[in-house]
Amino acid sequence: MWDELESWLDRLEADPGRRLNLAEASRFHYLYQRGASDLVQLASFAAEPQLRQYLESLVARAYGEIHETRVAGGRPRPVQWFSREVPRVFRRRWRAFGIAAAAMLLGAALGMFFLAVDPDAKQALLPFAHLQGDPAERVAAEEAGEGRAGLAERQMGFSAKLMTHNLRVSIGAMALGLTWGFGTLLLLFYNGVVLGAVALDYLQSGQGAFLAGWLLPHGTVEIPACLMAGQAGLVLAGALLGRGRRQPLGDRLREVRSDLVALMAGVAVLLVWAGLVEAFLSQNHQPVLPYGLKIAFGLAELAGLGCFLGLAGRPGAGAGESRRAAHVR
Repeated sequence: MWDELESWLDRLEADPGRRLNLAEASRFHYLYQRGASDLVQLASFAAEPQLRQYLESLVARAYGEIHETRVAGGRPRPVQWFSREVPRVFRRRWRAFGIAAAAMLLGAALGMFFLAVDPDAKQALLPFAHLQGDPAERVAAEEAGEGRAGLAERQMGFSAKLMTHNLRVSIGAMALGLTWGFGTLLLLFYNGVVLGAVALDYLQSGQGAFLAGWLLPHGTVEIPACLMAGQAGLVLAGALLGRGRRQPLGDRLREVRSDLVALMAGVAVLLVWAGLVEAFLSQNHQPVLPYGLKIAFGLAELAGLGCFLGLAGRPGAGAGESRRAAHVR
């Protein structure tokens, strides 16, 4: 019974915006009453101090959830919300992210395969005109400084266009969840094909250092952001499908509403950052910026993003101590 109450508390604290239906609220209140009753009985016996402290903590947490006094319309804390909710939702929905990543990786593998089998397929695989030429010629032109006149103005315009484009694609990936996820997976697969073909084209031309220095600074943020948008689309698809649940569709959509908002907020922030990095860092090549420096920057971004999504927003030490005390029962 105590384990069930603690499990409920962990879920509610991990998702403060969650709303319980009548059956769930009744069950939670019953568990709270049983825990309070057990605490009264323990107080009359010479019980283990650790056990009593554990139960007191459990009942106090339950009391706080039931009688919370959040002030409606209080001062918003978007940074705190973002730093807590985005990584929590990401971890809770990690399976959807894994499926999205698998779709893109499959596309990348097939893009490489198609280009390796038929080099002429580059015209069909790469929709961008500046990618269809010889990679070695492009690298030579970039490193020679051709077209640097007015570079700052073009970078600012390019950054705005890039952020707008990526946000549209990401919103589309989420919205295509309405196709029960098929549209989301196809969009991720297609982008994977393009990415794989571009990578192989530059590697075959011996431009691996240029490719890494060009893609890593923004790609280590942009690609995870696109995958998170796909993750949101698959979460939406899961709510539509129901997976055997008998809940009405409206209830299922309300359950995932806050998760979709958190994921897309994370996508928006990451894409804005990726757009700025691509315009003002990725497009500056050697000798202006050494490839090693750009690659190191990209890897540092990836490590920071991984730490944020994997560690931020986890329960505090108090919750961990209550779990460790459970072994005395």
